[in-house]
Amino acid sequence: MNETLNNLLVAALHDESIKAALLATRKAADPSAAFCECATSLGYPVTVGELFTMGEEFNAAMLRSVNGGGVEGPDGWDDAYEMFFSALES
Repeated sequence: MNETLNNLLVAALHDESIKAALLATRKAADPSAAFCECATSLGYPVTVGELFTMGEEFNAAMLRSVNGGGVEGPDGWDDAYEMFFSALES
């Protein structure tokens, strides 16, 4: 998770109205886009492309860290969007 998403997560964990607004985006027709619009409106600019890139970069770094031993990353570890909500709801 990048600094922007991390700061948004901290804010949401300390402010129920932010948390509720973010959770409500999951019911949208395009949840990722709704999440990004909501985050940006709250002062935490993020795009759907950035969400995808964050997950891909994290997964690639994790696989590089095992010196060629990792062929596939664990399911879901390349999905920054789902990882954000997992942390928010835990």
